[in-house]
Amino acid sequence: MERIGFIGLGIMGVPMVANLIRAGYAPTVWNRSQPGIDACVELGATPADSPQAVAQTSDILITIVTDSPDVEDVLVNRDDAAIHGLAEGAVVIDMSTISPAVTRDVAAQLSQRGVSMLDAPVSGGDTGARAGTLSIMVGGEADVLDRCRPVLEAMGSTITHCGPTGAGQTVKLCNQVAIAGALLGVCEALSLADKSGVDQERMLAAISAGAAGSWQLTNLGPRIAAGDFAPGFMVRLMQKDLRLALEAGGDVLQPLPNTSLVQQLYYQLQSSGLGDEGTQALARVVSGLGQGVRHSS
Repeated sequence: MERIGFIGLGIMGVPMVANLIRAGYAPTVWNRSQPGIDACVELGATPADSPQAVAQTSDILITIVTDSPDVEDVLVNRDDAAIHGLAEGAVVIDMSTISPAVTRDVAAQLSQRGVSMLDAPVSGGDTGARAGTLSIMVGGEADVLDRCRPVLEAMGSTITHCGPTGAGQTVKLCNQVAIAGALLGVCEALSLADKSGVDQERMLAAISAGAAGSWQLTNLGPRIAAGDFAPGFMVRLMQKDLRLALEAGGDVLQPLPNTSLVQQLYYQLQSSGLGDEGTQALARVVSGLGQGVRHSS
C-alpha cells in the first residue's frame, strides 16, 4: 500500500486519519499542537517531529490546515517544510480550503522537485469526516487522481474531478457561496416564524419536504430552533472561506452580493466574541435585526 503522511490534526484531521487506519493504511502524522498527535497515536498512527520528517516516510502526503499561509508554511516555506523531505514521484493532496492562486503557486514549486499535487478540499464538516462520507472536490491531473482515488475513498463518498490545479479550490468556494445563501434564508425563515407566533419546528417540518428543502434547512434548522449553536464548522473558519470567495470573485469581476452580506453579518458575531460558535449562529444576528428601531414622530 502507499505510505501515507498526514499534516493537520484538528476537528477534521483526526477522524480522517481514523478512517485511513480503518481502511488499512498506517499514517505518519504531524501537527503544530500535541493533542491532535496524541489522539492519532492512540488510533495507531506514527508520530513525526516535523513536516519534513512526515514527508520522508510518505508516498502520498495529505494536508488539511487552516488557511493559505498555513499550507505554504508546512509545505514549502519553513526550514523543515515537507518539500525538503518529499521524494520524486510523491504526491501532495491538500484538503484545506485556501486560495486557488496560492494552490497553483505551491503546486508549481512542488513540480520543480518532481512532486505532483492535488487540491482536494472537502465538504461535509466534522460529521462527514467521522462517517467517511465527505464530498471531495479535486483539482489536478486525472492520472494522479486515479492513483490517489483509493486513499480519498477511505475518507469520502463523493469524489469529483473538477479540472486542473486550483479547480478544486474554486469549486469549494462555490460550495461555500451556496451554503452562505441557503443558511441566510433558513435563518430568516425561522425568525419570521418565531416573531409571527408560529412554532419553528412545525414550520421546518412543513417546508423541508418541499422546494425549500436543503441540507442547511434539514441539519441546521432544528439546531437553530433548539438554540444549539455548538460548532460543526466555526464562524471564524467560514469567514475565512467567504473572504477567499470574495477575493476569487474580485479576480474575475464577479459580484457576490449575498456572500458579502453574510460575511458582514458574521462580523457582528465575531465582534461579540462568538467566532467559535457554529455557522448556524448566524440566526442570532438575523433574529436581532430591527430590534430597538425607533420611529420618528
